[in-house]
Amino acid sequence: MTAAVAIANIVKSSLGPVGLDKMLVDEVGDVTVTNDGATILKLLEVEHPAAKVLCELAQLQDEEVGDGTTSVVIVAAELLRAADELIKQKIHPTTIINGYKLACKESVKFIQENLAINTAELGKSCLLNVAKTSMSSKIIGSDRDFFANIVVQCAETVKFTNSKGDAKCPIKTINILKAHGKSTRESTLVRGYALNCTVGSQLMPKCIKNARIACIDFSLQKSKMKMGIQVVVDDPSKLEAVRQREADITKEKIEMILNAGANVILTTGGIDDMCLKYFVEAGAMAVRRCKKEDLKRIARATGAAFVASLSNLEGEESFEPSFLGSADEVVQERICDDELILVKGTKAKPSASIILRGANDIYVDEMDRSVHDSLCAVKRVIESRSVVPGGGCVESALSIYLENFATSLGSREQLAIAAFAQAMLVIPKTLVVNAAKDSTELVAKLRAFHNAAQTIEAKRQFKWIGLDLENGKCRDNREAGVLEPEMSKIKSLKFATEAAITILRIDDMIKIYQPSKEDPNSYANAVKSGRL
Repeated sequence: MTAAVAIANIVKSSLGPVGLDKMLVDEVGDVTVTNDGATILKLLEVEHPAAKVLCELAQLQDEEVGDGTTSVVIVAAELLRAADELIKQKIHPTTIINGYKLACKESVKFIQENLAINTAELGKSCLLNVAKTSMSSKIIGSDRDFFANIVVQCAETVKFTNSKGDAKCPIKTINILKAHGKSTRESTLVRGYALNCTVGSQLMPKCIKNARIACIDFSLQKSKMKMGIQVVVDDPSKLEAVRQREADITKEKIEMILNAGANVILTTGGIDDMCLKYFVEAGAMAVRRCKKEDLKRIARATGAAFVASLSNLEGEESFEPSFLGSADEVVQERICDDELILVKGTKAKPSASIILRGANDIYVDEMDRSVHDSLCAVKRVIESRSVVPGGGCVESALSIYLENFATSLGSREQLAIAAFAQAMLVIPKTLVVNAAKDSTELVAKLRAFHNAAQTIEAKRQFKWIGLDLENGKCRDNREAGVLEPEMSKIKSLKFATEAAITILRIDDMIKIYQPSKEDPNSYANAVKSGRL
């Protein structure tokens, strides 16, 4: 319990729009400045097994939702602290676990029925508000209007509808490039996939329309014989023929690719000068040393095959035209200070790129994490079409609802559900404390609003009331545009409850040490026994 609470205390001060950042320095001296819960806990060297559960919890929330990593750890630790108090009162852990499971189930049901808002009701501004809410606690919070536009445009660009009619937003097709220098507001959105590479030779064309793209995962360099192979020749003049054949092997591969109709060749390996000559003569664009990850994404976006070898099932070498992908244009452009290859108008799936600018590498890295979190939040809203108000609104409403629900139960789980309800208030309390306001007064006002919303029919609209941390008062967060993905709240509740239950199930920790296996015939043992 103590280890879990200690982990939560580390990230607690970084929650909310006025949360503070952490500076983490590793043994090499590399510095990371961030307030992203998942990044902080990933960089911490945690040895305690219970604390590791919370670190893994933050990673899980990051992978599943992408946002809400700090709050999930704080809620899990608060649930454990509340459970610890109940155990001290001689309440069995199994009763607490059953109570927590029931409370979690009721909470999810309450959110879906009472607090979820369909995005169709809110219009186009909904996605912008979700992006702004996600960014408000980050380093780019002061420029959130500017970056929210970029994030939403990116998400709208790559959005598509699958065969079932569901909207999908694959944010992995969005490439985020970082370049330090200039101001943050000079970051740009590029419609197309941006590659941080340049053409292999200055004699190649810098722009190709109606591109036919080959994505290959091997080097196009002069073929060399494997180590250990010996060639015995009688006539020294035949040595030249051996060398010529080595050069022709690669030439045949290049001709095979060009004859298939390729005019843009992207490879993860190298291309030597002799091979570049063939591409220049054919008027094709060749780009070497591309990242494998980037090439796989381009292959998916253009419909190309990611070719690891030219060998086919018959054991011969071939390159089919069906292996090629299509794009409207592949062009090398100077964006900011760097030359980039842009793949525009990809045929299979749309793609987009964001180029981030900032004062230094530390700042740009944190911008990257912030934009990624915001993209994840927007993706979840596009796919689920449902949002909830932020600013402690959901947690306060759940606290009131669960307290009333607990009193309706006549079993021992009543105490566990009441403790769960009290633990929910840790989020609004932490938000207010981090904003340097009076938490007791503000949280009491917030609870009063939500109690009125749930008990008086005429005051139902109070269920959207949340915290305004800049002015230190309560407000309607639906109107103010403080919105979060519904999935983020539901998943964080489920994950936090499951993590707390996992630790509550443990009643003993046994460390197993392997006995040291000493050789009885070793020199030291022989001296001890008097055999020497």
